[in-house]
Amino acid sequence: MFSKMQNKNKKGFTLLEVLLVIALIAILAGIVIVAINPSKQLAEGRNTQRRADINTILNAVYQYTIDNNGALPSAVPSIASCATAATTTATNEVCKTGGTCTGLVDLSVLTASAKYVVALPFDPKSSTTNGSDYYICKDSTSSRITVTAKDAENSATISVTR
Repeated sequence: MFSKMQNKNKKGFTLLEVLLVIALIAILAGIVIVAINPSKQLAEGRNTQRRADINTILNAVYQYTIDNNGALPSAVPSIASCATAATTTATNEVCKTGGTCTGLVDLSVLTASAKYVVALPFDPKSSTTNGSDYYICKDSTSSRITVTAKDAENSATISVTR
């Protein structure tokens, strides 16, 4: 009779059951982490920021152009074929706001009095002190402006031409 009372009062999980549940949760967590791929998601987030940044630069240039009777900022370089990848050189890299713009495109006219943009954006993973890692040029044949983010991730091409 004593042994029957002990069995009735035994409630709970065995060590094996607990270990099996923990192992199952670990396997499912591993599958979810691989499926989500956090590094890819972070890279896509940075690419989204790059797209917004180059549109901000291009919009500021066009607002400046509208206010100045069609005249572009004088610092925008004119290149024969602006839309090619070869245009991402130091000679057409946009200078960061407050940086030393020697050898870079100085678009400080856009940030003067914060009329067009408060500060020029720069790449989320920018490693340079003065450059923004965004590139701008004017196609000498079509007069269209192209702004490019050279350091796009996940093999993306981020460039806007207007």
